Amino acid sequence: MTHLALLLALSAPAPAGDTVTLADGTAITAPILKENAEFVWLDAGFDVIRVPRASVVSIERDDTDAGLVSASEDDLFYTATDLAEKTPEQLQREIGAGVVMFSTPSGLGSGFIIHPDGYAITNAHVIQGEQRVRATVYERTAHEMRRLLIDDVEIIAVNNHLDLALVKLKHPDDQQFPIVYLQRAEDINPGQNVFAIGAPLGLERTLSRGVIATTQRSFEGMTYIQTTTQINPGNSGGPLFNDHGEVIGVTNMKIPFGEGLGFAIPARYVRDFIRNRDAFAYDPENPNSGYSYPTPPTRSTFTPPPQLDDATGSTP
Repeated sequence: MTHLALLLALSAPAPAGDTVTLADGTAITAPILKENAEFVWLDAGFDVIRVPRASVVSIERDDTDAGLVSASEDDLFYTATDLAEKTPEQLQREIGAGVVMFSTPSGLGSGFIIHPDGYAITNAHVIQGEQRVRATVYERTAHEMRRLLIDDVEIIAVNNHLDLALVKLKHPDDQQFPIVYLQRAEDINPGQNVFAIGAPLGLERTLSRGVIATTQRSFEGMTYIQTTTQINPGNSGGPLFNDHGEVIGVTNMKIPFGEGLGFAIPARYVRDFIRNRDAFAYDPENPNSGYSYPTPPTRSTFTPPPQLDDATGSTP
Protein backbone atom coordinates (compact mmCIF):
# COMPACT_ATOMS: atom_id res chain seq x y z
CA MET A 1 0.00 0.00 0.00
CA THR A 2 1.37 3.40 -0.94
CA HIS A 3 1.91 6.17 1.60
CA LEU A 4 -1.06 8.12 0.18
CA ALA A 5 -3.33 5.07 0.22
CA LEU A 6 -2.33 4.34 3.84
CA LEU A 7 -3.09 7.91 4.81
CA LEU A 8 -6.50 7.61 3.22
CA ALA A 9 -7.18 4.36 5.06
CA LEU A 10 -6.32 5.92 8.44
CA SER A 11 -8.32 9.08 7.89
CA ALA A 12 -12.07 9.61 8.18
CA PRO A 13 -14.20 8.41 5.29
CA ALA A 14 -13.66 10.77 2.39
CA PRO A 15 -16.69 12.43 0.88
CA ALA A 16 -17.45 11.94 -2.79
CA GLY A 17 -15.70 14.35 -5.07
CA ASP A 18 -13.07 14.59 -7.79
CA THR A 19 -11.06 11.50 -8.70
CA VAL A 20 -7.29 11.93 -8.96
CA THR A 21 -5.37 9.06 -10.55
CA LEU A 22 -1.67 8.76 -9.70
CA ALA A 23 1.21 7.30 -11.68
CA ASP A 24 1.32 4.19 -9.47
CA GLY A 25 -2.33 3.42 -10.21
CA THR A 26 -3.77 4.78 -6.96
CA ALA A 27 -7.08 6.59 -7.42
CA ILE A 28 -8.08 9.11 -4.76
CA THR A 29 -11.67 10.35 -4.70
CA ALA A 30 -12.12 13.51 -2.64
CA PRO A 31 -13.07 17.16 -3.20
CA ILE A 32 -10.23 19.31 -4.51
CA LEU A 33 -9.69 22.20 -2.10
CA LYS A 34 -6.96 23.97 -4.02
CA GLU A 35 -4.65 23.40 -6.94
CA ASN A 36 -1.80 25.14 -8.69
CA ALA A 37 0.98 24.24 -11.11
CA GLU A 38 2.92 22.29 -8.45
CA PHE A 39 0.37 20.60 -6.18
CA VAL A 40 -3.25 19.49 -5.77
CA TRP A 41 -4.81 19.61 -2.28
CA LEU A 42 -7.58 17.08 -1.49
CA ASP A 43 -10.07 17.01 1.37
CA ALA A 44 -9.85 13.50 2.85
CA GLY A 45 -12.14 13.95 5.82
CA PHE A 46 -10.02 14.92 8.83
CA ASP A 47 -6.90 15.22 6.70
CA VAL A 48 -5.78 17.31 3.73
CA ILE A 49 -3.61 15.51 1.20
CA ARG A 50 -1.11 17.41 -0.91
CA VAL A 51 -0.38 15.59 -4.14
CA PRO A 52 2.51 16.66 -6.43
CA ARG A 53 1.36 17.47 -9.94
CA ALA A 54 4.21 15.35 -11.30
CA SER A 55 2.53 12.26 -9.77
CA VAL A 56 -0.91 13.00 -11.23
CA VAL A 57 -1.89 11.12 -14.38
CA SER A 58 -5.45 12.44 -14.68
CA ILE A 59 -8.18 14.30 -12.79
CA GLU A 60 -11.83 13.47 -13.28
CA ARG A 61 -13.89 16.42 -12.12
CA ASP A 62 -17.11 15.91 -10.17
CA ASP A 63 -19.58 18.60 -11.20
CA THR A 64 -22.44 17.37 -8.99
CA ASP A 65 -21.51 19.80 -6.21
CA ALA A 66 -21.03 22.80 -8.51
CA GLY A 67 -24.25 24.34 -7.22
CA LEU A 68 -23.21 24.05 -3.57
CA VAL A 69 -21.04 27.17 -3.64
CA SER A 70 -22.45 29.67 -1.17
CA ALA A 71 -23.43 32.54 -3.48
CA SER A 72 -25.47 35.60 -2.62
CA GLU A 73 -26.98 38.37 -4.71
CA ASP A 74 -26.01 41.94 -3.86
CA ASP A 75 -28.12 44.25 -6.00
CA LEU A 76 -27.30 43.24 -9.59
CA PHE A 77 -24.14 41.24 -8.91
CA TYR A 78 -23.24 38.05 -7.07
CA THR A 79 -20.51 37.20 -4.60
CA ALA A 80 -19.54 33.79 -3.27
CA THR A 81 -17.79 32.16 -0.34
CA ASP A 82 -15.95 28.85 -0.07
CA LEU A 83 -14.64 29.08 -3.62
CA ALA A 84 -11.78 26.63 -4.10
CA GLU A 85 -8.43 27.90 -5.35
CA LYS A 86 -7.87 26.44 -8.82
CA THR A 87 -5.59 26.79 -11.80
CA PRO A 88 -6.41 29.32 -14.54
CA GLU A 89 -6.87 26.37 -16.91
CA GLN A 90 -9.65 24.90 -14.76
CA LEU A 91 -11.23 28.28 -14.00
CA GLN A 92 -11.30 29.20 -17.67
CA ARG A 93 -13.39 26.11 -18.36
CA GLU A 94 -15.75 26.89 -15.48
CA ILE A 95 -16.25 30.66 -15.79
CA GLY A 96 -15.03 31.52 -19.29
CA ALA A 97 -18.60 31.52 -20.61
CA GLY A 98 -19.29 34.57 -18.45
CA VAL A 99 -16.77 36.69 -20.42
CA VAL A 100 -18.11 38.72 -23.36
CA MET A 101 -16.65 40.49 -26.39
CA PHE A 102 -18.38 43.78 -27.25
CA SER A 103 -18.13 45.38 -30.67
CA THR A 104 -19.35 48.71 -32.01
CA PRO A 105 -18.93 50.49 -35.37
CA SER A 106 -15.84 52.20 -33.93
CA GLY A 107 -14.07 49.33 -32.20
CA LEU A 108 -14.27 46.44 -29.79
CA GLY A 109 -13.60 45.50 -26.20
CA SER A 110 -14.40 42.93 -23.54
CA GLY A 111 -16.78 42.58 -20.61
CA PHE A 112 -18.28 40.10 -18.18
CA ILE A 113 -21.78 39.06 -17.13
CA ILE A 114 -22.72 39.74 -13.50
CA HIS A 115 -26.39 38.68 -13.46
CA PRO A 116 -28.27 35.77 -15.09
CA ASP A 117 -30.72 38.23 -16.66
CA GLY A 118 -27.88 39.53 -18.85
CA TYR A 119 -26.49 42.52 -16.97
CA ALA A 120 -22.82 42.98 -17.81
CA ILE A 121 -19.92 45.32 -17.09
CA THR A 122 -17.48 46.84 -19.58
CA ASN A 123 -15.45 50.04 -19.89
CA ALA A 124 -17.22 53.29 -20.73
CA HIS A 125 -14.68 54.01 -23.46
CA VAL A 126 -15.58 50.73 -25.20
CA ILE A 127 -19.11 51.97 -25.96
CA GLN A 128 -18.53 55.72 -25.73
CA GLY A 129 -20.55 57.66 -28.30
CA GLU A 130 -22.19 54.51 -29.63
CA GLN A 131 -25.76 53.24 -29.55
CA ARG A 132 -25.30 50.10 -31.63
CA VAL A 133 -23.53 47.49 -29.53
CA ARG A 134 -23.11 43.80 -30.35
CA ALA A 135 -22.11 41.15 -27.82
CA THR A 136 -20.38 37.86 -28.58
CA VAL A 137 -20.99 35.27 -25.87
CA TYR A 138 -20.24 31.58 -25.56
CA GLU A 139 -22.64 28.92 -24.36
CA ARG A 140 -21.32 25.65 -23.03
CA THR A 141 -22.96 22.56 -24.48
CA ALA A 142 -22.31 18.95 -23.57
CA HIS A 143 -19.23 18.75 -25.80
CA GLU A 144 -18.25 22.25 -26.88
CA MET A 145 -18.69 26.00 -26.59
CA ARG A 146 -21.30 27.53 -28.91
CA ARG A 147 -20.68 31.05 -30.23
CA LEU A 148 -23.71 33.33 -29.99
CA LEU A 149 -24.05 36.86 -31.42
CA ILE A 150 -26.44 39.21 -29.62
CA ASP A 151 -27.44 42.51 -31.22
CA ASP A 152 -30.04 43.37 -28.58
CA VAL A 153 -27.75 45.17 -26.09
CA GLU A 154 -29.17 47.98 -23.95
CA ILE A 155 -26.91 50.57 -22.33
CA ILE A 156 -28.10 51.06 -18.74
CA ALA A 157 -25.57 53.38 -17.07
CA VAL A 158 -22.26 55.05 -17.88
CA ASN A 159 -19.68 56.62 -15.58
CA ASN A 160 -16.96 58.26 -17.62
CA HIS A 161 -14.81 59.18 -14.63
CA LEU A 162 -14.61 55.58 -13.43
CA ASP A 163 -14.56 54.36 -17.06
CA LEU A 164 -17.33 51.86 -16.32
CA ALA A 165 -20.54 51.01 -18.15
CA LEU A 166 -23.46 48.74 -17.27
CA VAL A 167 -25.28 47.09 -20.17
CA LYS A 168 -27.97 44.43 -20.51
CA LEU A 169 -27.96 41.58 -23.01
CA LYS A 170 -31.18 39.93 -24.17
CA HIS A 171 -30.85 36.22 -24.93
CA PRO A 172 -32.54 35.37 -28.26
CA ASP A 173 -34.01 32.21 -26.69
CA ASP A 174 -35.01 33.94 -23.43
CA GLN A 175 -32.49 31.86 -21.50
CA GLN A 176 -30.39 32.99 -18.56
CA PHE A 177 -26.68 33.68 -18.85
CA PRO A 178 -23.73 32.20 -16.97
CA ILE A 179 -22.18 34.72 -14.59
CA VAL A 180 -18.93 35.49 -12.84
CA TYR A 181 -18.60 36.52 -9.19
CA LEU A 182 -17.33 39.86 -7.94
CA GLN A 183 -14.97 39.71 -4.98
CA ARG A 184 -17.04 40.35 -1.86
CA ALA A 185 -14.45 42.57 -0.11
CA GLU A 186 -11.07 43.71 -1.34
CA ASP A 187 -8.35 41.20 -0.50
CA ILE A 188 -5.47 41.70 -2.91
CA ASN A 189 -1.72 41.87 -2.39
CA PRO A 190 1.39 42.56 -4.47
CA GLY A 191 2.82 39.35 -5.87
CA GLN A 192 -0.57 37.62 -5.95
CA ASN A 193 -1.26 35.48 -9.03
CA VAL A 194 -3.98 36.85 -11.33
CA PHE A 195 -5.19 36.23 -14.86
CA ALA A 196 -7.29 38.04 -17.45
CA ILE A 197 -9.68 36.74 -20.10
CA GLY A 198 -10.62 39.01 -22.98
CA ALA A 199 -10.39 39.73 -26.69
CA PRO A 200 -7.09 41.51 -27.37
CA LEU A 201 -7.05 42.72 -30.99
CA GLY A 202 -10.27 40.73 -31.47
CA LEU A 203 -8.71 37.39 -30.45
CA GLU A 204 -11.65 36.12 -28.42
CA ARG A 205 -11.30 34.12 -25.19
CA THR A 206 -7.61 34.91 -24.80
CA LEU A 207 -6.19 34.14 -21.35
CA SER A 208 -3.10 35.89 -20.03
CA ARG A 209 -1.43 35.41 -16.65
CA GLY A 210 0.62 37.58 -14.33
CA VAL A 211 0.87 38.93 -10.82
CA ILE A 212 -0.26 42.07 -9.02
CA ALA A 213 2.61 44.57 -9.13
CA THR A 214 0.95 47.05 -6.79
CA THR A 215 -2.55 47.66 -5.49
CA GLN A 216 -2.20 51.45 -5.17
CA ARG A 217 -1.16 53.02 -8.47
CA SER A 218 -2.66 56.51 -8.69
CA PHE A 219 -3.89 58.17 -11.90
CA GLU A 220 -6.13 61.26 -12.07
CA GLY A 221 -7.64 60.86 -8.62
CA MET A 222 -8.22 57.09 -8.76
CA THR A 223 -6.19 54.13 -7.60
CA TYR A 224 -5.65 51.19 -9.94
CA ILE A 225 -4.35 47.66 -9.69
CA GLN A 226 -1.10 47.46 -11.60
CA THR A 227 -0.44 43.99 -13.02
CA THR A 228 2.15 42.21 -15.13
CA THR A 229 -0.72 40.45 -16.93
CA GLN A 230 -0.55 41.31 -20.63
CA ILE A 231 -3.23 43.89 -21.49
CA ASN A 232 -3.77 44.96 -25.10
CA PRO A 233 -6.42 46.87 -27.09
CA GLY A 234 -9.53 44.71 -26.96
CA ASN A 235 -8.92 43.62 -23.35
CA SER A 236 -10.57 46.82 -22.16
CA GLY A 237 -13.58 46.10 -19.97
CA GLY A 238 -12.63 42.48 -19.37
CA PRO A 239 -12.23 40.82 -15.96
CA LEU A 240 -9.07 40.38 -13.93
CA PHE A 241 -9.49 37.22 -11.84
CA ASN A 242 -7.84 35.84 -8.73
CA ASP A 243 -7.14 32.12 -8.24
CA HIS A 244 -10.65 31.62 -6.80
CA GLY A 245 -12.26 32.84 -10.02
CA GLU A 246 -13.49 36.11 -8.50
CA VAL A 247 -13.32 39.38 -10.42
CA ILE A 248 -10.93 41.65 -8.54
CA GLY A 249 -10.69 44.31 -11.23
CA VAL A 250 -11.69 45.51 -14.71
CA THR A 251 -8.80 45.80 -17.15
CA ASN A 252 -8.84 49.17 -18.86
CA MET A 253 -5.43 50.45 -19.92
CA LYS A 254 -1.70 49.85 -20.35
CA ILE A 255 1.37 52.03 -20.77
CA PRO A 256 2.16 52.25 -24.50
CA PHE A 257 5.45 50.61 -25.53
CA GLY A 258 5.72 49.10 -22.05
CA GLU A 259 5.86 45.38 -21.33
CA GLY A 260 3.79 43.97 -18.48
CA LEU A 261 2.48 47.39 -17.43
CA GLY A 262 -1.26 46.88 -17.37
CA PHE A 263 -3.89 48.40 -15.10
CA ALA A 264 -7.30 47.40 -13.79
CA ILE A 265 -10.10 49.26 -12.01
CA PRO A 266 -10.50 47.69 -8.54
CA ALA A 267 -13.72 45.77 -7.89
CA ARG A 268 -14.66 48.17 -5.08
CA TYR A 269 -15.31 50.86 -7.71
CA VAL A 270 -17.42 48.40 -9.71
CA ARG A 271 -19.58 47.49 -6.70
CA ASP A 272 -20.14 51.17 -5.91
CA PHE A 273 -20.98 51.99 -9.54
CA ILE A 274 -23.59 49.23 -9.74
CA ARG A 275 -25.22 50.17 -6.44
CA ASN A 276 -25.44 53.82 -7.53
CA ARG A 277 -26.23 53.21 -11.20
CA ASP A 278 -29.32 55.43 -11.11
CA ALA A 279 -27.04 58.45 -10.76
CA PHE A 280 -25.36 57.52 -14.05
CA ALA A 281 -28.44 56.41 -16.01
CA TYR A 282 -27.82 56.43 -19.74
CA ASP A 283 -29.74 58.91 -21.91
CA PRO A 284 -30.32 57.48 -25.40
CA GLU A 285 -30.80 61.01 -26.75
CA ASN A 286 -27.28 61.89 -25.67
CA PRO A 287 -24.70 59.18 -26.44
CA ASN A 288 -22.16 61.08 -24.35
CA SER A 289 -24.34 61.06 -21.24
CA GLY A 290 -22.80 60.13 -17.93
CA TYR A 291 -21.05 62.47 -15.54
CA SER A 292 -17.45 63.26 -16.42
CA TYR A 293 -14.74 65.61 -15.26
CA PRO A 294 -13.44 67.84 -18.08
CA THR A 295 -9.67 68.10 -18.39
CA PRO A 296 -8.58 71.45 -16.93
CA PRO A 297 -6.69 73.88 -19.17
CA THR A 298 -2.92 73.84 -18.96
CA ARG A 299 -1.04 76.77 -17.48
CA SER A 300 0.23 79.33 -19.95
CA THR A 301 2.84 80.80 -17.59
CA PHE A 302 4.77 79.33 -14.69
CA THR A 303 5.73 82.53 -12.87
CA PRO A 304 4.04 83.60 -9.61
CA PRO A 305 0.83 85.63 -10.01
CA PRO A 306 1.44 89.40 -9.82
CA GLN A 307 -0.62 89.58 -6.62
CA LEU A 308 1.99 87.45 -4.87
CA ASP A 309 5.02 89.33 -6.22
CA ASP A 310 6.48 91.10 -3.17
CA ALA A 311 9.63 92.20 -5.03
CA THR A 312 11.81 89.88 -2.96
CA GLY A 313 12.53 87.62 -5.90
CA SER A 314 11.56 84.54 -3.94
CA THR A 315 9.08 81.99 -5.27
CA PRO A 316 6.18 81.01 -3.01
